[in-house]
Amino acid sequence: MGSDVNGTGGAGRRISAQAVCTAIRDDIISGFYSPGGRLTEELLAKRYGVSRVPVREALRTLESEGFVRTRRHAGASVAEPTDQEAADLLEIRGVLEPLGAARAAQRRTEAHIKVLRGLVRLGQERSLQGQLSDLPSLDGWFHETLAQASGSPTLVALLTQLRHKIAWVYAVDSPGRAVESWEEHGAIVDAVARGDAERARKLAAGHVERSAGAHRLRRPERVARGASAR
Repeated sequence: MGSDVNGTGGAGRRISAQAVCTAIRDDIISGFYSPGGRLTEELLAKRYGVSRVPVREALRTLESEGFVRTRRHAGASVAEPTDQEAADLLEIRGVLEPLGAARAAQRRTEAHIKVLRGLVRLGQERSLQGQLSDLPSLDGWFHETLAQASGSPTLVALLTQLRHKIAWVYAVDSPGRAVESWEEHGAIVDAVARGDAERARKLAAGHVERSAGAHRLRRPERVARGASAR
């Protein structure tokens, strides 16, 4: 068995790399690191207070997720999704979320239903009161719980990664749809609670389709660069 200079063992290294991966991903999504910007192991290790080993592992994970690109002799940089790749994210969401809702109707537990109903109640209250700042986190929690209710770890992982990438590529302007959106959430939960997989699927598909109109691409500067280049 090899020695570990940090005394944390293999599990400690994995936890450290996972924490660094989450921190870098959050900074990419928030725009701290711009698309195309270089990501050097040395500077990342300094920023997050770790060695270069977990940083290297984190960058490999983020590359597999599509947030980072690595080129020979150029190192790692923040990925720059094309418009087609951005559109694909919403299209894939339109396939996976209805599947997750249908699975949830077949596999959910009473605990899932309790949490989902509580989130719907809070979301409806906040939207009716105009407290819109709370809604993004409640919406994320709702969709995460719905995915978990599907009983499929693979589907949960895919939907989680998809939500992260959509949050990175798109801004969501939906104050006028907040009340309607949470009503749709409530209808989905009702179908899931009844075990009606087909209705849950249809309601989720409709919800995703209507929500897509509230998404707008970030990176308006790329449009300006393209215009000036012509």
